[in-house]
Amino acid sequence: MPGAYALRPARREDRELLFDIYARTRDDELAVVPWTAAQKEAFLRQQFEAQDAYYRQHYEGARFLVIEVSGEAVGRLYVARWPKEIRIMDIALLPAHRGRGVGSAILGELLAEGQASGRTVSIHVEHHNPARSLYERLGFRPAADRGVYLLMEWKPASLPAPGSRP
Repeated sequence: MPGAYALRPARREDRELLFDIYARTRDDELAVVPWTAAQKEAFLRQQFEAQDAYYRQHYEGARFLVIEVSGEAVGRLYVARWPKEIRIMDIALLPAHRGRGVGSAILGELLAEGQASGRTVSIHVEHHNPARSLYERLGFRPAADRGVYLLMEWKPASLPAPGSRP
């Protein structure tokens, strides 16, 4: 079934897996840099650690999840749920698992949760990230330009008042 997946909490022993997923999202960007493989890995590890520390400091109570397909870890989903907003901090799939409907299925469930709870769903995306077109197809719209990143938001449709007629 396209898009079939499971989510589980990230564990301490997933650290290298999470680093690998992060590193693979930067492959294209680092392909043009004239560094050795060791220099690239050192840079990526520093960036990964900095990102992880930032998320844990600024998104208290967030869920750090591993995405699995048929029992195989294929990505990560970091999400914070606030009273008026669901923030997708990060969603990333290994390249071999992109374009198979998993990301769309996960985003669809988060949008359904936003609709059911009346909360905005938001995500920061780099301006030239190819996933931006997926977010736009799903109804995300630019909300704020934050330099390298664009804050995109999806707003729930207006819900009828309880007891009102459609």
